[in-house]
Amino acid sequence: MSMKWWTAYSSTIGKGNERRRGSFKKSSVLAVLALSVALTGCSMLPSEPEEEDLSAIQLPKISEKPKYDVVTKTLETKASGSGKVMSTQEKQVYFTLEGKRLKKLYIEAGQKVEAGQTLAELDVDDMKKNLRKESLSFKQLELDMKKTLREKDSMDPIEFEQKTLQFEESRQALSDMQEDINKAVLTAPFSGTVVSVSVQEGNSIKAYDTIAVIANPSSLIVAAELSKDDLAKVSLGMEVVVDINNAGQIKGKVKQLPIPSTNNQNGNGNGNGNGAKTDSINNYLLVDIAKLPKTVTRGTPLSVSVIINRKENAVVIPLAALRTIGARTYVQVAEADGSKREVDVEVGQQTSTDAEILNGLTPGQKVVGR
Repeated sequence: MSMKWWTAYSSTIGKGNERRRGSFKKSSVLAVLALSVALTGCSMLPSEPEEEDLSAIQLPKISEKPKYDVVTKTLETKASGSGKVMSTQEKQVYFTLEGKRLKKLYIEAGQKVEAGQTLAELDVDDMKKNLRKESLSFKQLELDMKKTLREKDSMDPIEFEQKTLQFEESRQALSDMQEDINKAVLTAPFSGTVVSVSVQEGNSIKAYDTIAVIANPSSLIVAAELSKDDLAKVSLGMEVVVDINNAGQIKGKVKQLPIPSTNNQNGNGNGNGNGAKTDSINNYLLVDIAKLPKTVTRGTPLSVSVIINRKENAVVIPLAALRTIGARTYVQVAEADGSKREVDVEVGQQTSTDAEILNGLTPGQKVVGR
């Protein structure tokens, strides 16, 4: 009985140990599998990017403001404009007879003409007919006047005086009619070239409206236009630099300022028939030049610079270094140790690029640009 119990007990213990050993094996296997899966999972994860080496990249330097030398030089203030070569002997020709049509035009632009040559003619046929009619009537008045003179001694003095006055009035009327007819023919005032023609045959002509412009091509001068503000600074005798494309730069002097025009109703030769102002040498600033190049002709375009003010050895800095705050004008002076300091300055004349410094700076210093 006791043997059976032990056997049974041993059997039970043996089965229990086997179960424990089997469980241990399973746990071991599961642990190995878990470790394997963990290792495999780590190999399947994406690799981390390598850290970028930024040591080779250089950061940009903050740009330094430019520095300029304080220098001395000749400083010139100029007034500039454009113009052309014109003739000093140039005239606008026009009729003084009012309300007639242009019957014949004998010229065209560019044509050479001689002094006294007929340029144009108005239609005054009605005036000529009237003159012939009045001339016939006047012949009868002449006969009557001869008779009056023979009877003068027997006539009343007042009656004689009246008839004499009537005769003189009629004779003067005929003379005036002939003079008006003569005004219908326009002739060249001098030998030259027709610069422009402003009318056509058949046009209705007003007295003093420009018909054509005649110029002497052998008598030339530089003519230029300046703005109203610049013109106010110019005076006779000022030095001028004339720049002609095909002739280079030539020096001259201001000879004449523009003559203000009087725009009256009759035009006085300032009109061209349609209300526009006719080009005239009097509208320009004239520059006297000793001798123009042979290649220059009337109408050649040019530019001029009138020297309004010139100063030798002026202390100058670029405008880019000049600073203002309210009424204060100053600059930043660059020191040798790299520092900067503000200095108030007094400014003289200025050009488009430079400013004259009257007080505050000396040549050799450096100033900082804006």
